[in-house]
Amino acid sequence: MAAEYATFGLAPATRAGGVHADGDFQVHRDFMDFVVDGRPLLFRLSDLDAVSPLASDVPPAIFTAQVRCLLLEADAPLPGGRYVIYGCPECADLACGAVTAVILRDGDDFVWRDFAWQTAEHADLELNAYPGIGPYRFSGAEYRAALAGLLDGSAHPARRVLLIGARVALLARLAAALRTIGIGADITQDARDVPADELRTYDAVAFGRAVTGEQRASVDRAFADAGVDVAHVDGLAPIVPVLVAQIEHALARGPAEGRRLTRLTASAAGAEVEVTSSCRVRLTAYRLDRLHRTHVREVFDGLLEPGAHRVALEAGAGKGEAFVVARTPGSVLVTAVTRGVPGRG
Repeated sequence: MAAEYATFGLAPATRAGGVHADGDFQVHRDFMDFVVDGRPLLFRLSDLDAVSPLASDVPPAIFTAQVRCLLLEADAPLPGGRYVIYGCPECADLACGAVTAVILRDGDDFVWRDFAWQTAEHADLELNAYPGIGPYRFSGAEYRAALAGLLDGSAHPARRVLLIGARVALLARLAAALRTIGIGADITQDARDVPADELRTYDAVAFGRAVTGEQRASVDRAFADAGVDVAHVDGLAPIVPVLVAQIEHALARGPAEGRRLTRLTASAAGAEVEVTSSCRVRLTAYRLDRLHRTHVREVFDGLLEPGAHRVALEAGAGKGEAFVVARTPGSVLVTAVTRGVPGRG
């Protein structure tokens, strides 16, 4: 085989969940992504909302079986020696579509080749191959070490967030939305009443806008006494989809420099978004009027190339309190709409 050597690794990744303006939702998924030559393989597939088989929320026995498949210690699940590299994040059904590839040994090396989009038992390479993706030849020792490291028995628990605020009805709706997309959420008024062992199960704490500095300090002391460092989320607005997006961002796994969506600013003149690789981006604007009613508008949904992009907002976007949520398949950012120029405050 003529494929040159590529480096192989794994890195934590997140498929950000969310609640959309139309009431639809997508599930939060944490998974391990494949890193080829120092770059997440998923980033080479520009408009793909998918996760690898190495997801944290699958049962341990199935997770172990997936790892052993990739190590070629079990038969290929699809004809022709094909394995699922990325699948549907909602149901993992092949009928929804999956990226598959042939995985084989060549001496001590492992080779991934013939990448394709597959929706049935057999892949059609003439119609659905991925040109320019692979073949990749990985050193056997490096490949086995990366995957075998996942078999130490340690599992990633489901993400949980503690909600603290004065508006109990809003917090209840927020908790329900988070649970719908796969994030555990609990509500309390005083973290001092929560046992230390339970505090250690939270990954983030979210504060409503009415929480006082004294209350925040009390919560911080409770987590510090429990010996846990959690992400803090300051709620921007009493709008459930905006709060969900803020929490999703706080729960994102992996280093910030490894995310596609890296910057978002907005003013009445427009929003400016920056991405590191070609990907689909959706921008949604939310506005509270003087009667605290929420107005929602989808302002952009399309493929963006790497770099910074300006997107116009609707007239009146700067009136009252307004916010913009930007989403890619793997990340989310939220910003308040200011009265300056995007990127300059």
